[in-house]
Amino acid sequence: MNKPLRRIAIFCGLLVLALLVRTNWLQYVEADELNSHERNRRVLIERYASERGNIVVDGKRITGSAKTTDTDFKFKRTYLDGPMWAPVTGYASQAFGATQIENIEDGILTGNDDQLFFDRTMAMFTGDEEKGGNVVTTLNGAAQKAAFEGLGSKKGAVVALEPRTGKILALASTPSYDPSSFAGYGATDEKAWNKLGKDTDKPMLNRALRETYPPGSTFKVVTAAAGLEHGVVDDIDAKTKSPLPWIMPGTRTPLVNEGNIPCENATLRDALRVSCNSVFGKLGYDVGADKMLETAKKFGFNEEQFVPVRANASIFPEELNDSQTALSSIGQFDTRTTPLQMAMVVSAIANDGKLMKPYMIDQLEAPNLDVIKKTESEEMGQPLSQEHAQMLQEMMETVVNEGTGKNAKIAGVTVGGKTGTAQHGENNSKNPYAWFISYAKGENGSPVAVAVVVEDSDATRDDISGGGLAAPIAKDVMEAVIDSKK
Repeated sequence: MNKPLRRIAIFCGLLVLALLVRTNWLQYVEADELNSHERNRRVLIERYASERGNIVVDGKRITGSAKTTDTDFKFKRTYLDGPMWAPVTGYASQAFGATQIENIEDGILTGNDDQLFFDRTMAMFTGDEEKGGNVVTTLNGAAQKAAFEGLGSKKGAVVALEPRTGKILALASTPSYDPSSFAGYGATDEKAWNKLGKDTDKPMLNRALRETYPPGSTFKVVTAAAGLEHGVVDDIDAKTKSPLPWIMPGTRTPLVNEGNIPCENATLRDALRVSCNSVFGKLGYDVGADKMLETAKKFGFNEEQFVPVRANASIFPEELNDSQTALSSIGQFDTRTTPLQMAMVVSAIANDGKLMKPYMIDQLEAPNLDVIKKTESEEMGQPLSQEHAQMLQEMMETVVNEGTGKNAKIAGVTVGGKTGTAQHGENNSKNPYAWFISYAKGENGSPVAVAVVVEDSDATRDDISGGGLAAPIAKDVMEAVIDSKK
């Protein structure tokens, strides 16, 4: 063989060798990755070839599946009362992926989870149509409806917890959206998606878990807990050393109270009843920044929560001077919280100081309804002692019976609460946030703890208050839970 032909033969041999190496690499090394790659159309076709399992509330499904005719994806997701349940379910879209429970438990819902291997195998032998498993939630349908309808056209959020277990009973956020509107893969789905993305009211923002607000006076219960736990106060009915005016340390600025309320040397009970800034600002200063931070962290501040959907961390600032400590202790300055976090605070108080980890998935089911996994209640910690928790309960019940929380009263039920009106905008230029945190306590303990925030409303600025706007919503939610347990 002459030299040029030999070179061509060697070159062709190298090409064949490279082809063999690449083929084996694809078949044995990258096969799994390619099989599951998001751009592998066959994967997507298989994903939507069978009915998706359902998300369940009160034994009834709040989701479904519908056959499609305009694409090679056989089924798409549907939702019952989609806007009401969107903060719980998230969405599952052929074009835009999935979020929240739809995403976290996607393997169960599609039937592709390893825990469902036996079910898939049996379906192959029996010829039954494959379908996904179910996610059974802890949600209470009546409470969710009361929360969603109570918020109505207002921008805000509601979270309700069962203090003894940590079960999430309601998780509402408004304005909301209908996940069904973009569940498919067509032009109308794309149009609906783009419209939601451009909406300045952010309907796809889960305000219950992902938005943080200044908590205003609702944070005073945390400050009261810190004062009791660290021995700065030991009698809620004893006069405090709280002069009026009280000048914030390091400044010439008095910490003012709203309206003409009796705050000078007020007892802790009365200070919470009428919401004295001066008393709780001074109490936070007396406790000190480090111990205030310690107590806030015990309630869950400064740490993300997973329910199992991720909730943003609520913040109590870690580096404060004396005046900033005072302001942070009344829920202003840089203190920020999610509605979930404030529900956790009041839940711990109602549960005699024990904080249970919040969760909203009760169990996972196979397509034949066999239970695959059940969530067990888990204690997060003890932010305050039983004795101090019961003192705070007394104080919060006084707020409802004699103070700013009267709109949350329920006949024949023990209710404790705390109102809050938090500053919003530069120099408090925008309508304030209206807060209310509460619990309703029946004969067998505390069945429900609630946090409500109204971000803005059609009410005039002077008419915005936690007691006026948020307390009636909390009352409706608590009543819904109590009635459902009868």
